[in-house]
Amino acid sequence: MQEQPAKLDFYKEHPKTCAPDDFWSQVRRTVNGEPVGEAQIQLIVNAILRGLEIGPSDLLLDLCCGNGALTDRIFASCGGGLGVDFSPVLVDVARKHFWAAPARIYHLEDVEDFLTSTDDTARFTKALCWGSFQYLPKDKARNVLTNLGRRFAGIERLLIGNLPDKTRIGDFFRPGDYEPGVENDPASAIGIWRTQDEFTQLALACGWKVAFRFMPEESYAASYRYDAVLTRTGA
Repeated sequence: MQEQPAKLDFYKEHPKTCAPDDFWSQVRRTVNGEPVGEAQIQLIVNAILRGLEIGPSDLLLDLCCGNGALTDRIFASCGGGLGVDFSPVLVDVARKHFWAAPARIYHLEDVEDFLTSTDDTARFTKALCWGSFQYLPKDKARNVLTNLGRRFAGIERLLIGNLPDKTRIGDFFRPGDYEPGVENDPASAIGIWRTQDEFTQLALACGWKVAFRFMPEESYAASYRYDAVLTRTGA
């Protein structure tokens, strides 16, 4: 497994402090420390289904799937697939509550290592990374996009969701709370902030073109985040 920034150990240790069935707190899908409600989760599910144009015959690769609570809802609208995450605690939760072989599988591995080494590359048609891409160091993020493009030829559409928008960073930080450079730190609370142009340039360099989408205003993070739908530049 590739070395992780020290602060990212939090994402392995934090779930241990949550109740075994408090799925949204385990993955920090919270507002002011409280897990978001069902209405917010449904907004996310709807955004993923629309962004990926999921159909019954699709097979999904979910990178940084966490505990599988969100992944399982997307699997329910397609032919299933595979979730990959580096947290033993979260993958254990996913396997306990959401495993349904052979259609719904959860795999423990660093996502960059998985994309680089797996032989299971041909069957997936869609890919997802929701709320986690910004925590990948820049070189790792580039390698993830590059390997998805080069090794997973069947993936037509990739949704990277809940990305923090650098142009709206002032909508998140209260006066006096901003620390210069925090927007470039993958191990910070929000991870790396990118403008849409910066993300576009990253995607193009890895063989993808981008269309941006935005959550409805009632979404708890709509004011400072965007989603990116990636398709192949040759398509």
